[in-house]
Amino acid sequence: MDFISSLYYLRVVKSIQFSEYRILDITRLLCNDVTMWDYSDRVKDAFLHPKNVGEIKDADAVGEIGSIICGDALKLYLKIDRETGKITDARFQTFGCASAIASSSALTEMVKGKTLDEALTVTNQDIADVLGGLPDQKMHCSVMGREALEAAIANYRGVPVAKKEEGRVVCKCFDVTEEKIRRVAMDNHLTTVEEITNFTKAGGGCGECIPNIETILQNVWSLKPTEKPSKPKKLTNLHKIALIQEIIETEIRPGLQADNGDVELIDIDGSRVIVALRGMCTGCMMAAVTVKGIQAKLRELVSDDITVEALQ
Repeated sequence: MDFISSLYYLRVVKSIQFSEYRILDITRLLCNDVTMWDYSDRVKDAFLHPKNVGEIKDADAVGEIGSIICGDALKLYLKIDRETGKITDARFQTFGCASAIASSSALTEMVKGKTLDEALTVTNQDIADVLGGLPDQKMHCSVMGREALEAAIANYRGVPVAKKEEGRVVCKCFDVTEEKIRRVAMDNHLTTVEEITNFTKAGGGCGECIPNIETILQNVWSLKPTEKPSKPKKLTNLHKIALIQEIIETEIRPGLQADNGDVELIDIDGSRVIVALRGMCTGCMMAAVTVKGIQAKLRELVSDDITVEALQ
């Protein structure tokens, strides 16, 4: 199957239809994703030549994780020999970036020939290691693979799987629970909010859940509260403009680019900041949340009276 044909499988999880223009647009964005990040050669190869793409019509087990609305989704199909309990085939469909495609491809190759219990020993770090490592901001793709595997095996064994892990939802933007944050933090020895965002996306939207994530991490590791950077007491207009530009470049754009989105600063009029969403952020159902998150970050680090507007 060539690359463009693969995209029709890779980008369709729930019978979503894209126009020819949209498919080409997705191709362009995914290729930009490859050049934007310092991917290993193994990741690039697994993305450009993914293995085991598509569905298994008579699958013995199916595991589905993620949400298209939140930007990543994976559906994993397994064929299992009932006499030996070994996985004889594994295929996938995914909606996501180059890392998501590469991680899914690697996972399906890793579990073939394994018993179910052996497959459950595969960790998200194992997936990343097979690919020669993933950028920190892309580790959530390997976590998604591990969770899809767990869901598929639970499906085969007839174990009920809740739509989301038990516990209160901490990050409403990406529907991440406190239990998931605790589990991922302990499994991967994560100690900062930035690391939690890299592995789960929690905190990467509007930012309102960041204090709660910090509290969870403090409880998990008995950490001392981190000191937040204080806003400058007084700024000239020139300093204010320079600070806004710096924060957008260093604090905001990298997070959006991690999911093939971007933001462009258009104008600054006093405390009014005008931006334009680019890439996958354009027309996204989460665009309003993204703008709110940009505003929250600028209010945190620059001034409480800043408002952010996005060009339509």
